[in-house]
This record gives sequence, C-alpha cells and structure tokens, in this order.
Amino acid sequence: LNPKVSAFQRRFVGEVRRCEEMEKTFTFLHQELRGAGRVLEPCPENPRAPLAREALRVQEQSEQLAQELREVSRNRASLRGRLRELRQYLHVLREGQRFTSLPAPLGSPPRPRALSEREPVLDPSLHQHLDRKINFVAGVIHPWRVNAFERLLWRACRGYLVASFVEMPEPMEDLATGESITWVIFLISYWGEQIGQKIRKISDCFHCHTYPYPESEASRADTMSGLHNQIQDLSVVLEETEQYLAQVLDKVVLALPTWRVQVQKMKAIYLILNQCSFDVTEKCLIAEVWCPVRDLTQVQDALRQGSYKSGSSVECFVQRIPTSESPPTLIRTNKFTAGFQSIVDAYGVASYQEVNPAPYAIITFPFIFAIMFGDVGHGLLMFLFALWMVLYENSPSLRQASNEIWLTFFEGRYLILLMGAFSIYTGFIYNECFSKATVIFPSAWSVATMANHSSWSSAYLATHPSLTLDPNVTGVFQGPYPFGIDPIWSLATNHLNFLNSFKMKMSVVLGIVHMGFGVLLGVFNHVHFQQRHRLVLELLPEMVFLLALFGYLVFLIFYKWVKFSAADSLVAPSILIHFIDMFLFTSNAGNLPLYRGQVPVQTVLVVLALASVPVLLLGTPLYLCCQQRAPRTGRPALVTTEEQEPLLEGQEAGSSVNATKEDVESGGHGPDAKHLDFAEIFMHQAIHTIEYCLGCVSNTASYLRLWALSLAHAQLSEVLWTMVMRNGFVRLNYVGGVVLVPVFAAFAVLTVAILLVMEGLSAFLHALRLHWVEFQNKFYVGAGYKLCPFAFAPNAWE
Repeated sequence: LNPKVSAFQRRFVGEVRRCEEMEKTFTFLHQELRGAGRVLEPCPENPRAPLAREALRVQEQSEQLAQELREVSRNRASLRGRLRELRQYLHVLREGQRFTSLPAPLGSPPRPRALSEREPVLDPSLHQHLDRKINFVAGVIHPWRVNAFERLLWRACRGYLVASFVEMPEPMEDLATGESITWVIFLISYWGEQIGQKIRKISDCFHCHTYPYPESEASRADTMSGLHNQIQDLSVVLEETEQYLAQVLDKVVLALPTWRVQVQKMKAIYLILNQCSFDVTEKCLIAEVWCPVRDLTQVQDALRQGSYKSGSSVECFVQRIPTSESPPTLIRTNKFTAGFQSIVDAYGVASYQEVNPAPYAIITFPFIFAIMFGDVGHGLLMFLFALWMVLYENSPSLRQASNEIWLTFFEGRYLILLMGAFSIYTGFIYNECFSKATVIFPSAWSVATMANHSSWSSAYLATHPSLTLDPNVTGVFQGPYPFGIDPIWSLATNHLNFLNSFKMKMSVVLGIVHMGFGVLLGVFNHVHFQQRHRLVLELLPEMVFLLALFGYLVFLIFYKWVKFSAADSLVAPSILIHFIDMFLFTSNAGNLPLYRGQVPVQTVLVVLALASVPVLLLGTPLYLCCQQRAPRTGRPALVTTEEQEPLLEGQEAGSSVNATKEDVESGGHGPDAKHLDFAEIFMHQAIHTIEYCLGCVSNTASYLRLWALSLAHAQLSEVLWTMVMRNGFVRLNYVGGVVLVPVFAAFAVLTVAILLVMEGLSAFLHALRLHWVEFQNKFYVGAGYKLCPFAFAPNAWE
C-alpha cells in the first residue's frame, strides 16, 4: 500500500536490519560449528516469533557467544601456531645435531667412512681449524619448494655453502590451508657474512621458517630441554582451550536452531508490516488482504487476541471493501487430493470460481492410465509399492529424503495407489497377468464339440497345425465370457487381430465420452458466471457438432455389435467406409447399409454439424454487440453502485500475474464489460471455433493412443516372458531349478525397469496429455493465480 515509499524509508526498516545483523551472527556461529565438525540439527519444535524484549535478549546472547567464539578461536589458533613452531624448532635441532655432532672421544671405536645422508657435513679433523668461520642457517620449507630453493642457493652463493635436507619425522598442519604436510628440514653451513645475508633473503622469498641454531652442542642441548618444557606447558593450555571451546559450541548447538527460526519469523513479519500503510494519525496500520469468506471469523478472532496480548488500547478490526481486481484462487486439498490438484495446477491455476477438473481427474486419470497399462501382475506390484508408501507415510526417513525423484514418487503415492488398483481391474478385463491369461471361469468355447462335429482325423491334425473354431456350429460357442476376455484367445493365432479391433473401438468410445463430459462441465461455468446466453450460443452448438459426427460414430459401433452376430458377420458392412461416405454425401453399393434410411439420417447429421459452426462463430459476438447497443435504442439501463460492480470489470493490467481481462473474456468466465471491442471478441471467438472444430477430429484420433500403448505394453510383456522367463522352464530336474533363480532375477529386474518404470512413465505422460489437451481444453481456462497467504512453512527450518 506504500509503493512510492523507498524501501529504506519504511517504518520497520530498522527492525529488518537488526534481524539481518542477527542472521549474520548466526551465519558466523554456523560456520564455526561446521569448522568444528558439528552438525546442526533442525529445530525440534516450532517456536513463536519473539517479542521485542525477547529479540533483544536473543541478540545479546548471540553476540556474546560470537564474541567468545572469536576470542577462543583466536587464542586457539595462536596457541596451535606457537606449538607448531616449537615442534618444528625441536625437530630442526634434533636433525641438525646429527649433522654437526662433535667427533667421538678418544678410545672409542673409529666411525666408518661410508657415505650416507646422516654423515656430518664437516670433517672432524678440520673442525678445530674452521670453528670460528662456519655459520649456520636452519629451518623448514614446504616440500614442493625444495628443488627450486636448493638450485637458487647454489647459483647465488656459487657453491660457498653446504646444504643438507631431510624430511621431518612427523607431518604437521599448515595453518594457511589446513592440510597435513610433511615439512622438509634444511641446515645450511656457509662461510662469510655476505653469503649469509643472501641465504636469509632467499629463505624469506621461499617462505621458509628459519630458527636460530646455537653454535655449541651444550647450548643446543639446553635449548632442546627448554623446548620440551614449553611444548608440554602449551599442550596443557591448548587442551584446556579446546575444552572451553567445546563448551561454547555446545551452547551454540542448543540455542542456534531456535534462534534462527525465531529471527526468520520476526523478519518475515516486519517485511509484511513494511507493506502496510498508516492512517492520518500514523498510529494505526492499514493492510489490504485477500481472505476466504469462510475464514473471516478466524481472522477477526486472531486480531482480537493479538490486540489483547499486545496491550493495545485500540482493537484491531476487519472490514470488507469492494474491489475490481480478480481475486486469487484457493482450492483446499488434503494429502489424498493434493497429488491430483498439482496435475491440474501444472496446466494452469483455475480462474476465480471456475470449475475445478481435479475431483473428476481422481477417477478419470487413473482409469485412462490403466487402459494403457492393463496387467494384473504389473498393477499389483504398483499397488503394493504405493500401499507401502501410504502405510509408512509418517516415517521421517521417507519424508525427509534428499532424493528429488523419490520425493516426487512419495508426493504422488495416492495417485500411484489408484493407478495400480485401476490397472488390476483393466488387467482382468484384458485377462493378462504378466502377459499370461488366467482361467477364472471356464472358457465359453468348446474344442471337443468342434472336433466331434468336424471329425478331425490324425492325418488332418498332422497337416493342419492351426484349427478353426466355428461359432456357428451348435455347442462350440456357449455365450460371452462372464468377465473380460475369454482366456482361449491367448492361444489363438488371430489373437492380435481380435484385440486390435476391440481396443481401437474401445479407445474411440471412451475418448468421445470423455470429451463430451468435458463440454458438459462448461454448463456450471456459464450458469455460475450468469452467462446463460453461452448455453445456447456456445454449449449447444458444441454438443451438436460433437454428437452429430462422433457421437454418431459411437452409435454405429454399438449398433453393429448388437445387430450382427457370428452367423452374418461375413456380410457386416464397414463402419469406416460408412463414416467416410457420410462426409461425402454418397453411398457405396458394395458396403451394405446398417439400417434403413441411413443415408438421409447421415445427411441430416452432417448438415446439423455444419450449421452449428456459424452459430458457434457468430452467436456470442453478435449477442454482445446487441447488448452493448441496447441502451442506445431506448432500453432501460441498469445503474450499478461501486459495490455492485462486476468482480473482473475494469481490471487493471498487472493486477494478476496470470489472469488478464482479455484472457477471461476469451475463456468466457468474466461478466460483460461496458465497452467491448467487437473485432477483438470476434477474433477470439473465431480462434475458439476453429480450435474446437478441428480439435474434435484431432482429439478423437488422439485417443487412439490408448489402443497403441495398451498394445505396446502387452507385446513388451509377452516378449519379456518369451525371451527371458520361459528359458527357466526348459528343464524340470534340479538343474532347471538352479537355472530358474538367475533367470527369475533377470526377469524381475527387467519387469521393474522396463514395464513398470519406463512403460508406467510413458502411460502417465500420455494420460496427462489427454487430460490437459483433450479434456480440460473443452471447459477449463486456467488463467487464475494462487492465493499465497502469509504463513510460516510447516518445516520452518527449510
């Protein structure tokens, strides 16, 4: 309500900055915990947003902990650095002692003269003569720099030095990078002060840690003894520092999760309060919000309790105000309907008070999926998998998984449950269980009767591998199978031809029924938005066009099924040729009519369908044009007050991110505006008419995907059984039992990977397309936007 006020000039900008400062402190504390290897657990409870006093206390305590952590961490880093230097110095003196040790006293056995790395650099016989002229530079260097360091020393000093290098016995941590490095100790003996200066400068350039090296052995021993004592003292102090640091980190682990949630809530509240405006006295905040009418009482109670708890002298209140903006859409869901609603919302959020397709998709979506995925075995596996997720849906390990693909499956567990249940049902209709037929009821076909009637001999059977069962012979066919397809068809060679004809006609029938149901759902939109003229000028022509052409096709399918039996099946006419002749206004002498007067009836239906097109194209634009000109012809005009203005009238551009005035008008869900652009309305209606008429043809053909995917699923299942599982039944002895184990394992893996996952995903995507394009396109605009109320997330830690 204050868009002209700068973000830095709003009332609660100081509180927001304070929250951001506390968040910076929390980030520092979290980084310290992560550096110490501590894992910060989510907040076990959902704390309330803190009051002003509590916020000050949280800020003071967090800053105090941060200051303690900084001091303790700084002291620990200083102690560890000092301890590392002392240990390095001690190793330098130990290794240097081996290089510069004095000769053995008289009477001791002579030292062997074999060359080695531990040999003293000075010849003991020359030591007395060169005692005053030899100086030393000792220290440690990174192992990667040793070669370059040694090469540069030799070139710069022209060989007037003796350098010895040896690795340190134990690795030490590099404070800059935190890596464990085995440093290299070097001891350089040289003659002359100028060479010594060069050596020290080169050592500084290579970031070497140099240490003073005493000249006498006694001094070196005293220094090493002192280093031992200092290392022991520093180790004790460092251990106490580590313990104190662990205590401070324990306090942070306990308090930080609650503080973060509280500050996040407080910051969110202040950001919302900054969007409010003040009244003239600048003592009351004014906010305009969208609220469901059902929840107005709860909002009033909450404001009343807030006024009481805050001790305000002025009570908060709610007042409904008129508006011309399009309200947001709120659809209340539960854990069962949320998955289906998300499918609809992915297409587009429903416009305000528009018919929601989700309740109908709860049944139609799993059913259309099951038509393409019909198999008892595969559907049972999918059902059991979804049932396991449903039964253990409250398990934290399932809900808090980090795998995004798994979370997608888990959120749609009820959808998968219904898809599996419907697939079991259609599997019984197709009589397929892992591509094999099940004999629940005895077959209605009698092979014995056909054999007795035909007198099949042994010679006839030997020359005819395929035998034909004639249903016209009495007793061969005893009536339809009680439920689904007769299992004897799985043994027939013309099994695929029979199923193709059945599934193709089934797909067309179900598709036209599905589209017709979508057109009829538009009745609720037209009646609710008080646009009854669209019932006559749009809905009626759409239904006439759909039923006169494709509804008649469904009639022909059922009529042919009922009228023609096995006795006269050879003279049954072709429905496809009749349907083509219907559009050409002709008749085919070679294709007998299905009933008397078929040609005139088809001609009338085509004329009705063609006549409905101009009504659909011009009806609504002409009606709206007449309605706009009605006041000019002397008819009384209704004068509306501001409160009685239509909800979407005069909607400003940008008031909704999805719904605009043109979208609503083209979809037909908004009331008529005062000033209509006839050309624009006609253009929208022309697009709608062309899309609908062509869509009826293309959408009907699109439903044939039900037949195609069902056939593909059945064939893949049969191929998998034939090429994999059947190989395990070759031998029936114990060897065959052993072979059956890996064969079944391969069959199970391929079944899950190919038929359940890949084929299931394919059928899901095709069912999704049929609902979005073929079904929802008939009545659903989806040009709204969701209600996004101010609320804290269920998991505030996220």
